[in-house]
Amino acid sequence: MADLFDTPGAGPDPDPDRPDPQRPLADRLRPRQLGDVIGQRQVLGLEAPLGVMLASGSLSSLIFWGPPGVGKTTIARLLADETDLHFVQISAIFTGVPELRKVFEAARIRRQNGQGTLLFVDEIHRFNKSQQDGFLPHMEDGTILLVGATTENPSFELNAALLSRAQVLVLERLGADDLGALAARAEGALGTKLPLDPEARAALVEMADGDGRALLNLIEQVVAWRVDAPLDPDALAARLMKRAAKYDKSGDEHYNLISALHKSVRGSDPDAALYWFARMLEGGEDPRFLARRLTRMAVEDIGLADPQAQAVCLQSWQTYERLGSPEGELALAQAVIYLALAPKSNAGYAAYKGARRLAKKTGSDMPPKHILNAPTRLMKDQGYGADYAYDHDQQDAFSGQNYFPDGLERPVLYDPVERGFERDLRKRVDYFARLRAERQRD
Repeated sequence: MADLFDTPGAGPDPDPDRPDPQRPLADRLRPRQLGDVIGQRQVLGLEAPLGVMLASGSLSSLIFWGPPGVGKTTIARLLADETDLHFVQISAIFTGVPELRKVFEAARIRRQNGQGTLLFVDEIHRFNKSQQDGFLPHMEDGTILLVGATTENPSFELNAALLSRAQVLVLERLGADDLGALAARAEGALGTKLPLDPEARAALVEMADGDGRALLNLIEQVVAWRVDAPLDPDALAARLMKRAAKYDKSGDEHYNLISALHKSVRGSDPDAALYWFARMLEGGEDPRFLARRLTRMAVEDIGLADPQAQAVCLQSWQTYERLGSPEGELALAQAVIYLALAPKSNAGYAAYKGARRLAKKTGSDMPPKHILNAPTRLMKDQGYGADYAYDHDQQDAFSGQNYFPDGLERPVLYDPVERGFERDLRKRVDYFARLRAERQRD
């Protein structure tokens, strides 16, 4: 995707100062130097990565990771200006291997003539592994300085070899103050004030959802209206469609939001949990995915501290299947609240993981012979079933025999917490441990 203040193309605007009312506002407001870029102080400040690189005269290959409309392409263009590199822009969506070869060859010739090349690759994560590998020799010999842009997590989408040769810089969504400053800059360029009251102005910023280009596009629409008095938020909402929240059901936002929901439930915050649950629904998430994840939370983070939690999740899931959307989503929302307020314990989860680790470690150790069945004479002769104590015939219906492999020191896998129903289970665990010690002494 194009970024803040940028239009498709392989080179800079030949005449950015030309008066052309047909040019998009975002294009007209494109910063001319890095100091004019709004936001992103965490990478552009004097002590930030790019500030330090430019001050030292040593710019390395970069990967810009961030949402649309935050300035990825703009910053890349300005970096080329700051370092006297020839700027070339391509998009991984529209560029194949033949085009890449031409780009590399042109950069090689340019380098022989004493001119370096900053190659900006938009949507770089769209290139496959072999295509990404194709950049490596040209980065290593200095033919190109690569600046890639991606909206997806580079850890998952880019090759380790490419990442090892580039520094990843995270660009953030523009905050309300940044967008407000951008709106003021737009008013100065247009020579007019937005016909909005303060509340409507704040609503317009909110509609942009951290995307500078989206805000400028909205401003272009608003200034074209003929109104007699400043509009309030209701009048603005009637004229403008709210921008859809950024959400990709198979991308970073999907994983970020489900992580936020899970951790809010684990943190016993029903309000935050409901908020992230609603955010995912508003983004178009499949309620069945949420039902599965809620059930997982009940098993993993609540467990036996509240055995009813799993049943609540399964019942809410079944209710959703019977009612469908949107009514069935209320049942899932109620499950979210129940889970958030339920006592928490991962003791069962930890016990299960510990048992799996122990099982791998002990390999094929046999059970002790006294708890093996002996359906044949040969097995009886081998001692199978010998001296087995039938628990129901014992005092307290408990024999205290060993059920682990011979020679394995008895581990403690399940350690219930002093919360919810596990408080009762803790008493039972301690009770049987005490009886076991007594039986073994006897």
